[in-house]
Amino acid sequence: MNLRPLLCILWLLGGWFVHGQNRQLLYDFIEIPQATLVNPGVQTTYDWYAGIPVLSGFSVQAGMSGISVNDIFADDGLDINDKVRDRAINSLRIRDEVSGTMQIDLLHGGFRSRRNPRDFYSFGIYLEGDGINYWPRDLADLAFNGNADQLGRRYRLDHLKTRGELVNVFHFGLNRQMNANLVVGARAKLYSSIANFSSTRNDGYFVTREGENNLLSSTLVADMVLRTSGLNAFKDIIDDDTIDNGQGIAQTFRKRALLGGDLGLGFDIGFTYKLSEQWVVTGSLLDIGFVYSTSDVRSYTLNGRATTEGVEVILPDALADPNADFWQDLVDEIEALVPFEKNTDSYLWFRPTKLHGSVRYDFGAPAQRPESCDCDYRTTARTPTVQFTNSAGAKIYAINRPRGPQTALSLYYLRRFGRTLTLKTSYTVDKFSATNIGLGMNLQAGPVNFYLLADNLLAYQNIAASRYASFQIGFNIISWGAN
Repeated sequence: MNLRPLLCILWLLGGWFVHGQNRQLLYDFIEIPQATLVNPGVQTTYDWYAGIPVLSGFSVQAGMSGISVNDIFADDGLDINDKVRDRAINSLRIRDEVSGTMQIDLLHGGFRSRRNPRDFYSFGIYLEGDGINYWPRDLADLAFNGNADQLGRRYRLDHLKTRGELVNVFHFGLNRQMNANLVVGARAKLYSSIANFSSTRNDGYFVTREGENNLLSSTLVADMVLRTSGLNAFKDIIDDDTIDNGQGIAQTFRKRALLGGDLGLGFDIGFTYKLSEQWVVTGSLLDIGFVYSTSDVRSYTLNGRATTEGVEVILPDALADPNADFWQDLVDEIEALVPFEKNTDSYLWFRPTKLHGSVRYDFGAPAQRPESCDCDYRTTARTPTVQFTNSAGAKIYAINRPRGPQTALSLYYLRRFGRTLTLKTSYTVDKFSATNIGLGMNLQAGPVNFYLLADNLLAYQNIAASRYASFQIGFNIISWGAN
């Protein structure tokens, strides 16, 4: 295979290793305890719950905009170089991306306060990865087509924007029923960073013009930075032939995940408010926080300006030194004007903040009518409020990204079948897909809770042709206490 499409191929395959986290099926699905992770102010109806370690919440999602893997690798008889040129190089724009997050619940639980039943506490640990890579249009064009017939065109270096992180999150939250209509919640977070990289504040250009001493003159003006932390330790393990790579990576991973990495702080807030008996609005703001990277830091900078007309050989002066290395002289000259440097300076980085909001209308006969009693909204009864058989609503989602917020809009319908089974379906529009239909199921078998959520079901006929896929599954033990 020709090496020129390599940049495009790596970018495409990267879409299957980073994940979008709208989680529209999980949000406001109050039967599922993990709904507290996307809104700490969600309505809670249980006395306590305990997630089965590692199995209580596992979500995998993948998305890319502008192109799919099938567009390049489909067996359609076309040359791969032509497909890369037509469907990627000439079609993708700088806002096309692969992006998102993944999350694995390692430990999750919650309990209602005996002293003040209005308060519900939650706690746990989860592993989260977040990443984004925008299509570097000008740089991809330069690498694929070259600049032989592009005199005067400035190839912009700010088209390169990428960032990613892998963190272990320790959290503790409080959910409080303020009155019969309002629930508020907050969650404190301690981040233990495993790895981070970022190159988002790049500037400059590369341009070729007619030369004076040679045919062409090339100018590079660069102000570029790549910051990394945690990655060099894994690279050293892979390069070391004297140790077991798998064991070394696992040990380093565990150490950095269990508070041995770079530390940071953050918090979540959320609410649920009943406008009336049947109309409900909710909202949450997640990961307002930062991490300070001080360990295993490697940062690389390219800053300066240089103009060259290539190797200049002036005769007969050049013959005076037969050992002269003209190419090395050229490299040294450019590096002196545009130095490439690396350092180990500590740096601060912020988590990508996420916004969720929804409006819901409940209707139909109540799924479970509360028993007549003298209890008020502070009771720990199994059904402290009426849960209607049907719910329909709309949800908005946004995540902070280097080129501006990435948003999604969802419509959903939820149907309860007694206490045992609840189904939820959704339709979502975002930059990855306009035909994203999802389906979620929550099954309650006594105290055992099992849920399964999947997005973009129409695309499962051909995953390679899809630009988005999502899958979530989990097990919990739930108790509602005595009525």
